Amino acid sequence: MDKKQIKDTAKKHVPKHTKLRNTIVAFLCGGVFAIIGQVLLYVYMHMLKMDEKSALSLVIVTFIFVTSVSTGLGVYDKFAQFFGAGMFIPISGFANSLTASALECRSEGPIYGIGSNMFKLAGSVITYGIVSAFFFGAIRFLLFGA
Repeated sequence: MDKKQIKDTAKKHVPKHTKLRNTIVAFLCGGVFAIIGQVLLYVYMHMLKMDEKSALSLVIVTFIFVTSVSTGLGVYDKFAQFFGAGMFIPISGFANSLTASALECRSEGPIYGIGSNMFKLAGSVITYGIVSAFFFGAIRFLLFGA
């Protein structure tokens, strides 16, 4: 087989992805998440008589909890494959990475497995988040004062 035949064979077996379909599905899924978050916010504010700030914190905790449980049950990955980028609002993507890392290493025990490996993937996100927050805060302070 020459290089041209190999390339032609490889092209036949590449999965076909429609960018328009993926974009629409991700947009709709992200919109559904926003609607669910807004409904939860209203439910927590009105039914539980919470102020907006406390209710918003509870909405975030709810998203983290649901994402972690669905990751543990193996459901989150199936949804993520279908809905694509629409599933990865920052807090759920972060919760998924932590839970998946913890589950992957649970056989090594709670300290050396879960505790030490949980932040392998998420650790870089936390580190760069803190560093960038420092620099943006310093720039803001220098430009606009205290």
